[in-house]
Amino acid sequence: MRLSEKAEEILEALWIATEEKGELSISLDQLNIGSGDEGLLELGHHAFVEVKGERVSLRPKGRADARMSIRRHRLAERLMMDVLDVQGETAEERACEFEHLLHEGVDTKLCTLLNHPTTCPHGKPIPPGVCCVDAQKSGDLGVVSLTELKAGESGEIAYLAADDSKKMQKLMSMGVLPGNQLVLRQAYPSYVFRIGHSEFAVDSGLARDIFVRKASA
Repeated sequence: MRLSEKAEEILEALWIATEEKGELSISLDQLNIGSGDEGLLELGHHAFVEVKGERVSLRPKGRADARMSIRRHRLAERLMMDVLDVQGETAEERACEFEHLLHEGVDTKLCTLLNHPTTCPHGKPIPPGVCCVDAQKSGDLGVVSLTELKAGESGEIAYLAADDSKKMQKLMSMGVLPGNQLVLRQAYPSYVFRIGHSEFAVDSGLARDIFVRKASA
């Protein structure tokens, strides 16, 4: 079942209020909606929420969807701020838009790409998904910084997190591009890695900006 964007936003607000702040309900004014709001009526139709007068509460049946809605939102925040380096109000706006696309397993792929983060950029908890539990059990960290690899380990470059254009251009000139295979030859005193038939050396600062999807052992 796919809820509307408005319904998901209401669930997020209810999750924060009830599960994180311990409130039993929130007012329609806090949600900035009226009793006839389409999203609220949709949630009531599915028995996800209960409306009493001007107060709205999250019913047990709606907790799973509310949990997933807040999970998708906070993963989207991580993507915007950590990977795309979009900050401030713009990051929040884009995260709100992008979260509604993270359905049908896309959230799992993003979570793995981000290495199963436990908190959003603001320090709020990201509810773990099945992928997080499986990764913890198997010891598979998914996508990690180059600094987490040991000499001899290899993987596919997932993304770059360089915070300025000069660093990004330097890495790209070495062939450090998403999709390319990388083998770490040395981790001290500098990080020496091979891409294709060429070897390069970078300091720990640049190495931390290279994120790799580790190859299976």
